[in-house]
Amino acid sequence: MAVSNRLKNQHLLWRAGFGPMAENAANLDKVSQKELWALLLKTSNKKPEKIEVAQNLVDGLFKGIQDVAQMQKPELTKDQQKQIREQSREDLKNLNIRWLEEMINNEAQLREKMSLFWHGHFACRVINSYFQQELLQTIRENALGNFKDLLREVSKSPSMLQFLNNQQNRKKKPNENFAREVMELFTMGRGNYTENDIKEGARAFTGWGFNLKGEFEFRKNQHDEDSKTVLGKTGNFDGDDVLDILLEQKQTAKFITKKIYRYFVNDQADDTKVEWLSNRFYQNGYDIKKLMEDIFTSEWFYEEKNIGTKIKSPVELIAGIRRLLPMDMENDQAQLLFQRALGQILFYPPNVAGWPGGKNWIDSSSLMLRLRIPQILTANEVMDIQPKVDDDVQMGMMQAGAKKLRDAVKGGTAKTDWTLVNKIFEVVPREKLLPKITETVLQTKGHIPDTLLDKYLNSESRENFIKSAIVNLMCTPEYQLC
Repeated sequence: MAVSNRLKNQHLLWRAGFGPMAENAANLDKVSQKELWALLLKTSNKKPEKIEVAQNLVDGLFKGIQDVAQMQKPELTKDQQKQIREQSREDLKNLNIRWLEEMINNEAQLREKMSLFWHGHFACRVINSYFQQELLQTIRENALGNFKDLLREVSKSPSMLQFLNNQQNRKKKPNENFAREVMELFTMGRGNYTENDIKEGARAFTGWGFNLKGEFEFRKNQHDEDSKTVLGKTGNFDGDDVLDILLEQKQTAKFITKKIYRYFVNDQADDTKVEWLSNRFYQNGYDIKKLMEDIFTSEWFYEEKNIGTKIKSPVELIAGIRRLLPMDMENDQAQLLFQRALGQILFYPPNVAGWPGGKNWIDSSSLMLRLRIPQILTANEVMDIQPKVDDDVQMGMMQAGAKKLRDAVKGGTAKTDWTLVNKIFEVVPREKLLPKITETVLQTKGHIPDTLLDKYLNSESRENFIKSAIVNLMCTPEYQLC
């Protein structure tokens, strides 16, 4: 089957962004992939505006610091500490919603999609809203830049240093957690270094920490000055030296490239293509934008086997629905509830390895909810959803919190502006309307036969027909794929 121009363009928009937007969906038959890619690059060139929920120390630093005494604030009572943690959780919810809005509405689609990828790669869960806000900005600013800079800045962020216990890493008492994850998850991947490399690397990272203002600080008196041997190199290394040694390894370029390939192209990595891409990535000095250009401008990216084969993450699913169907969200809490129930809460990854993705997104309960979401949003339905109970990942809200959240969304969730959606199809004759809607909404070859679908559609008016066709198609298993 020949892949249509529209399908190729939608494929690019789903993988390099969060799907087509109502305003531009009608033009996707005409524009070329090359032009569309140039537009994606151009719109993502600007430095992102910071999403700010905590402005300073008082706002952010002590909110949710679990080791308050360590941070020289012994005068805080237990109630104050609790209040601080609760405020930080509120801030993190606001940060979550505001970033999700950027993914939906910001024209810098490529930057925000890359940022979501790095958010999972550099998975970090600390309750300090100020730290999380600063780390997000670091990721968004460097998402399409150079991986060397991104790695270095993330490694020096208070968020990551706290999450991976490097604040406790000092000479004669090294903590190996940070060094291990930098090698295993951020650069080379498991099996490409030894336990001794981790031990020696941890000694090099001694003294890396942060101060009370939430700024990186090198504590010279806590740094191990003796000689270390990491990946066959010997010297009086510090943390920066170890990062340089890791970046010198071609394995690092290969590990990152393979992960990017599986995220943006296909869950099944093509080793030949990964090898070619990773060599280019290494030769280009870890230029992320050039790597993505190599992928998105290749002919093989648009082959049928790569289209409509990836399961959308919960965030991609929500953002994609809201991009095609412009909505005024009457209740932001609904989006948090969807994230919780579907297993992807921004800023709360399940562990240091991030979200596993792929088929892990779907189980029997999450699939049923996924199929209902378009109706819940467009029909302004009352929601009665039981989020999964996993308090460690659930923003600290057990049953009482879950009930509070459900109650908050009982008054309905969103109002959809159908005028922009109708415009997509204004020149399409009535007899071609259903096939046109289907190819705009779905990325898969197989779908419900039109004759069967027709029975469930509202044919009272052209507008009702479009609305019912889109919502019904979004409620099919095929819509879960992009």
